[in-house]
Amino acid sequence: MTPEVSRRSVIGGIGSGFAALLLTRRVAVASTFTALTGLPGQLDLNLTSLAENTLRISIAPVNAWQPKEELGVLPHPGGALLQHQADAATKDLVWGKYRITVEENPLRVTVAEPGGRLRQRIQFDTDSTAVRFEIGDAPVFGLGEGLPRFDLRGARYEMRNGEGTPHLATEGARLPIPWLISAGGWGLFIGQPSGFFDLTQTQGAFKPVEATSSRNVYLILGDTPAEILRGYAELTGLPHLPPLWSLGYQQSHRTLASREEVMREAQRFREKKLPCDALIYLGTGFCPSGWNTGHGSFTYNAEVFPDPKEMLDELHGEHFKVVLHVVPPGDLHGTIHDSGAEARTPGDAVSYWQQHLAVEATGVDGWWPDEGDDLSVYARLQRNQLYWDGPLQVHPERRPFALNRNGYAGLQRYGWLWSGDIDSTWSALRAQVRNGIQVGLCGIPWWGTDTGGFSPTLELTPELYVRWFQFSAFCPLFRSHGRAWKLRLPWGWDSGDPGPLEGSRWGANWPPQDELHDEQVERICREYLNLRYRLLPYLYSSVAQTHETGVPLMRPLWLGDPGDSQALLRDDEYLFGDSFLVAPVLVAAARQRKVYLPSGQWWDLWREQAVQGGAEISRDVDLRTMPIYVKAGAVVPLGPVKQYVAEPVEEPLCLRIYPGADGGFTLYEDDGESFRYREGEFLRIRCQWEDARRTLTLRVDPKGRAADGRKMRLEIVGARASAMVTLRGLVTEVRL
Repeated sequence: MTPEVSRRSVIGGIGSGFAALLLTRRVAVASTFTALTGLPGQLDLNLTSLAENTLRISIAPVNAWQPKEELGVLPHPGGALLQHQADAATKDLVWGKYRITVEENPLRVTVAEPGGRLRQRIQFDTDSTAVRFEIGDAPVFGLGEGLPRFDLRGARYEMRNGEGTPHLATEGARLPIPWLISAGGWGLFIGQPSGFFDLTQTQGAFKPVEATSSRNVYLILGDTPAEILRGYAELTGLPHLPPLWSLGYQQSHRTLASREEVMREAQRFREKKLPCDALIYLGTGFCPSGWNTGHGSFTYNAEVFPDPKEMLDELHGEHFKVVLHVVPPGDLHGTIHDSGAEARTPGDAVSYWQQHLAVEATGVDGWWPDEGDDLSVYARLQRNQLYWDGPLQVHPERRPFALNRNGYAGLQRYGWLWSGDIDSTWSALRAQVRNGIQVGLCGIPWWGTDTGGFSPTLELTPELYVRWFQFSAFCPLFRSHGRAWKLRLPWGWDSGDPGPLEGSRWGANWPPQDELHDEQVERICREYLNLRYRLLPYLYSSVAQTHETGVPLMRPLWLGDPGDSQALLRDDEYLFGDSFLVAPVLVAAARQRKVYLPSGQWWDLWREQAVQGGAEISRDVDLRTMPIYVKAGAVVPLGPVKQYVAEPVEEPLCLRIYPGADGGFTLYEDDGESFRYREGEFLRIRCQWEDARRTLTLRVDPKGRAADGRKMRLEIVGARASAMVTLRGLVTEVRL
């Protein structure tokens, strides 16, 4: 049999309404089990093993085409063979280590372990096309961005996109994704972008808007959350590897007064030694004077960008990247309202991208695609892809950057996401911690917020801005933006000028004059900027890990320790990569912050003191301090403070070891901007710490660059032990 040829063989009759049990083998394509239900309406049930832990369950009317892999799902050319049990009367199939049972009435597929432990049961309501599933006893997370709770059990959730939601001011824009992940060891993706989830009962239900009998449901099982997230990433796409500069600080601007102001704000970053990599300019329309002449315009505003090519060249000379804000064509809500198959055709997108080219040629480094709430889900994802494919046509050697407001499953392949127009309140800051964790669990790791909140309120004080800035320093996206935009500059609270006060929600006396002369804000912001830039080797290595595995950068505590019941519902603190635990301060005038530390030993980053985990502790805080802990056994690569990520330095990289347990870290480096890492132009070093032997072993990946002659400084926290090491060959061992 040649590949691409399918063969059906009848294994035997089952009776009780089943016409036959059919095993289908698609050589080099996939392996499927198909059963005809014999029910009124004659539905064809098709099971396909897409991967070792991913099962596609499809239904469609008999003699109709099986539903295709839908929006957001990648084509899957291969899979593991489903084997039928010797006794056909059992109706059972073997799927790896699991047993699958198919029942007719109700029509459902049960997946269990050999000992009988239920892993999931998927049921189809053949009269209403609803999909039902077991929720189980463990918390359930997911469903995209902008939800008012962490554990989703106990409520209904409409798959409604955009900012027109009652929770916008606090939770942020709603970006629905029909994906659930349970701490009980399963994930479920429903191949239908519109409808609602009902999680109020022990059995959950998804009820679609489209009245169709064809449906795909994707079940992903795993013994660890990382296995499930990897399966979901393989289903919808691994996150792209972003350019290194996008992990630096990004400063957004709104109403612009003149060319001189644009250039002066950039110069102040360099004069004040405040690290910054990107300057972002809002378009005219949402503010009276932005980079262009109006919504949808690709003509520079001559009042502030009279010579755009020269200005961008000058900004590039100071090592700033430039990102421009855009909205969809036509009115604010766009005119490319495609749906279904039409949205998948590239015609409109290709034509629209041509309008960008003249501006792109002035030296633009990235785009900020705003709005688009009313676009269909197909057009939203098409727009995400446009800002990946379009820049690659102009600069095929350069990784694109786009900060999106909208999207769907698969957005992670193309760009970043931010949480929308939230208010400047403590409750909004609190919600963003939960939001960032939830979005990462939905496959979209490159995420952030408007630092300080978008819409000022009376709660926007120097204290709130500092606390938000600290949180943002430990988010994938580190960006300040909002109305009264000069208060979003690191020195803004000591300038005496809040900038244009757009809107009127805060009254005539806001902000108080004494708050506009607070010099400690800039000092604290500099401290966290410097920390962010020192951590870039750790951060970029962690980003590479996410790119390769799908495990997000911002992680719930239970992902690091799935068996810790006390960690399950913690949504006000999070893991940042493998090594850090971050506990943002989320209430005004705080003097203490309660922090839950998972089991094991942790190190207080600031005090360099070891703390035993497995309990909630109380950490004293002042305005400078956001509690940060480092896991014992961690090897954290640190670089020198830089003013921009590509700044040349002579100081060697430092590997800081946090003793108390065995552990390690994988250091990753490449040129930070091109795709040459795909051809082996990268350096990967596995740093393994053996605590009892006080030994660090450095193993260089032979698939990448050699590291011979590379010097590194080694430090042990809590001790005076340190050393300089020069790497030789593939393995270097150092005893400290």
